[in-house]
Amino acid sequence: QERLVESGGGSVQAGGSLRLSCADSEDTLYKYCVGWFRQAPGKEREGVAFITPFGYTTYEDSVKGRFTISKGPVKNTMTLQIDNLKPEDTGVYYCNRCEDYIPWGQGTQVTVIS
Repeated sequence: QERLVESGGGSVQAGGSLRLSCADSEDTLYKYCVGWFRQAPGKEREGVAFITPFGYTTYEDSVKGRFTISKGPVKNTMTLQIDNLKPEDTGVYYCNRCEDYIPWGQGTQVTVIS
């Protein structure tokens, strides 16, 4: 069964940066539109950044200019560079297809300390 594994989270001060990584056991990251999703405490999971197979990116309004999604650096991986972290960025971050999701991974926890 295809597996997604997220990593790179941590606890950081507001204004800091993190680089999240997603590794796929198969080739979903290169064949499909994929993205990063965030689940804040007590809230539903929401998409925050997406990238198409051709490299076109879109972002949720609150993260524009601070989040950068990209594929690589090696095959079947994807990263999310997060700069100028804000307390409201706190949550568990997951990667998956933009739609028609495959089984969710464990996610990686991001905690921003104000």
